[in-house]
Amino acid sequence: MTNHSNTVIYTGITSNIILRIFEHKNKLVKGFTNRYNINKLVYFEIFDDPENAILREKQIKSGSRQKKLDLIIKHNPQFTDLFSDII
Repeated sequence: MTNHSNTVIYTGITSNIILRIFEHKNKLVKGFTNRYNINKLVYFEIFDDPENAILREKQIKSGSRQKKLDLIIKHNPQFTDLFSDII
């Protein structure tokens, strides 16, 4: 996820992506995402197995900012908010 100007990147994991993004968009989650106005879904992956999802999250988080940007740009070069695609 990112903010309106695509300057902050947030990586997280959830078992309910629709609810979690709704919470971010409506500032129901206090902390980093609220403070930096993280409200735009620009990339996501879906896993059947939570253990693999956690491993992937750690892999993405450990990468550089540029690697995160490259991943987003490869799949969503316009940084379009993908939330409407999943609801």
